[in-house]
Amino acid sequence: MAENIRTTPLRIRPSEYRSLLAIGDLVMAVVSMFVALYTWGQYNLYVYRILYQQYLDQGLGPSRAQQLAEGQTVFAPEFWFYFLPVIWMLLLVELYEPHVASSGKKTTRGIAIAAFIGLLAYSLAFIIQQESNLPRIGVGAFLLCAAILTLAWRMIFIRVYKSTGQRRRVLLIGAGKAGRTLAELYHSQTTRSFNLIGYVDDDESKVGKTICDLRVLGSSPHLLSLIDVHRISDLVIAINGEIKGATFQSILDAQEKGVEVTRMPILYEEMTGRVPVHHLESDWIIRSFVDGLHVSGFYELTKRILDILGATVGLLLFAITCPFLSVAVLADTGFPIFYSQPRLGKGGLIFKIYKYRTMRQDAEADGEAKTTLENDPRVTRAGGFLRRTRLDELPQFWNVLRGEMSLVGPRAERPELVADYQKQVPFYRARLLVKPGLTGWAQINYGYVASVTETAVKIEYDLYYIKHRTLGMDFQIILRTIGTVLRRTGR
Repeated sequence: MAENIRTTPLRIRPSEYRSLLAIGDLVMAVVSMFVALYTWGQYNLYVYRILYQQYLDQGLGPSRAQQLAEGQTVFAPEFWFYFLPVIWMLLLVELYEPHVASSGKKTTRGIAIAAFIGLLAYSLAFIIQQESNLPRIGVGAFLLCAAILTLAWRMIFIRVYKSTGQRRRVLLIGAGKAGRTLAELYHSQTTRSFNLIGYVDDDESKVGKTICDLRVLGSSPHLLSLIDVHRISDLVIAINGEIKGATFQSILDAQEKGVEVTRMPILYEEMTGRVPVHHLESDWIIRSFVDGLHVSGFYELTKRILDILGATVGLLLFAITCPFLSVAVLADTGFPIFYSQPRLGKGGLIFKIYKYRTMRQDAEADGEAKTTLENDPRVTRAGGFLRRTRLDELPQFWNVLRGEMSLVGPRAERPELVADYQKQVPFYRARLLVKPGLTGWAQINYGYVASVTETAVKIEYDLYYIKHRTLGMDFQIILRTIGTVLRRTGR
């Protein structure tokens, strides 16, 4: 019927939102590459003219002066220069999260950090190689142009997205625990990628009331009219347990009108980068990780190759720095320099990790396993530096090379702590479905844990990584870890 045809504007879905951003970023990066090539070529031409005139002034003939000047201003970009747009895209991986991409401030900061990391990495390569013919002008021009053009494109996109009514308008189905969790989370965020309008709940005693700063607008029989009145684009099912038949039919009718329907855990993941362990059904672990656990063979093979390459580089760095770091630990608190601990790996396999000692010798005098706290008094002065720079974990590259760990994955935990946490935190043992990592999604997004509640938050990050892991996500985690090391904000 005509009245069932939806007339609200067509809105961009989150996946389409990311795709548009990626396409725009790639276009800006390619344009920047050509601008850099042009700038580099013009600079070489300018230098050529100066050298040519100098040789003429020295009494050389025009042909000899031209030959010498051309020999010193060769313009021949190497093949890797044409991969700069791809490298730039990898540096921007953190900027595709909706809550980051919709914020001008966070976008500006992210682009500045990407440009800085790119400049720093190239500067290190320039120093190590000691070759004067590396294209300083070309790379510098690319980074400057890419940062300016990407920022301009992102600011235009944010303005157009918000001014054309593309921002999603979300209605929660259910004002119970799950719905309240989303509402509280929404109001706690400073940057939001959608508008949360209110609730629909079949409990008539809740209708008209305000719960967590959102009104219960009506019950499911009024859902279609509420969608039209409030121009709703998305429904989020925040009901734990069975959904009534009438409610389910109203949701189907709304979907037929063009409204996007999703579940509470999906929106929670989008908002936080975590999995809501306290709002999942008992068979979620089966549906999400057993049925859908198998990632592609290409991903597994590539990840293992990267682990081997990364471990080789890491062990080389360990060999170079070992004498200096050993002296620091020894001068601070004496022997031992290293310590080992049993940890649980994939499938519950027990293995030993080795680290530089960062705590006092009597850190666990009673033999009881304890988690490390923020500003832990057991950490020594040298240990504090090693932890902030992550240098204490260099020996673990041996575990990565052996295949017991990966570069990226959940933190390798002690068997005693795992046995304790799995009794108190839902789905805690699911983190053992993959290899533990030197760094991971939880490590870069969350700090020390001092309670079961905080441990639950950290497992939410771990499960999110296991569910969504890709090579792109692994690269993002590695790049952010490098930033942590450079800022010395590790834990």
